[in-house]
Amino acid sequence: MKQKLLFYILVCCMSVTTAKAQIGEHRDEFAVGVSGGYVMSSINFQPEVPQNQLGGMIGGLTFRYTTEKYFSSVCAIVGEVNYAQIGWKQKILDLQDQPVINSVTGMAEEYQRRINYVQVPILARLGWGRERNGLQFFFQAGPQLGLFLNEKTEANYKLEERNYSDRTSKVVNQETMPVENKFDYGITGGIGLEYSHPVIGHFMVEARYYYGLGNIYGNTKRDYFGRSNFSNIVIKMSYLFDIAKTKNNKIK
Repeated sequence: MKQKLLFYILVCCMSVTTAKAQIGEHRDEFAVGVSGGYVMSSINFQPEVPQNQLGGMIGGLTFRYTTEKYFSSVCAIVGEVNYAQIGWKQKILDLQDQPVINSVTGMAEEYQRRINYVQVPILARLGWGRERNGLQFFFQAGPQLGLFLNEKTEANYKLEERNYSDRTSKVVNQETMPVENKFDYGITGGIGLEYSHPVIGHFMVEARYYYGLGNIYGNTKRDYFGRSNFSNIVIKMSYLFDIAKTKNNKIK
């Protein structure tokens, strides 16, 4: 219930930000473009599964509607449609914190699950600085929805031949369980820098964090995992070009 409450509060905050667009310096600007970057992901399992960050690619389309300048803050709504490679990479160690060696292959055991999603964040954006010619610092946050596409397991051992006895973590159910919940949702936010040129367009670099409020597995009393939500760190670059601009020579 707390997770859902946080999600609804964030949506309401976005609505308030949009409503303020009626009392600032009016803007009516629309820009579209593309973005791409790198995402480092893990899953918060309960019971805990030791992990390293799994690296993957993220990229897609970006849409931005700028509504006003409220005092020194440039307010906008940003929507994205991204393809993202996320999941988890297990840290399989023994009691001496050394990699567990598989008795059949003679290699250190490695396991990762890559899960592909279409992600749709809808962000309230505040920027400070130049709008059309120069640098602008920005912060943006909002809800994010995700739709499961497919998943792929990569392991260098057969699951029935894993070295279970030497592992410090005996939690292995996730290695054979497919994703159950195909719909993901959560909250995301980040900071970045934007360089704008009046002719070429807008170039951005951003660091973003996503915390999932949904779980990939069931979390009832009958299920094995009480929690299995995503945690993602994203570094991305974007390019936008203007479709519509506010006619105001005072905008810099």
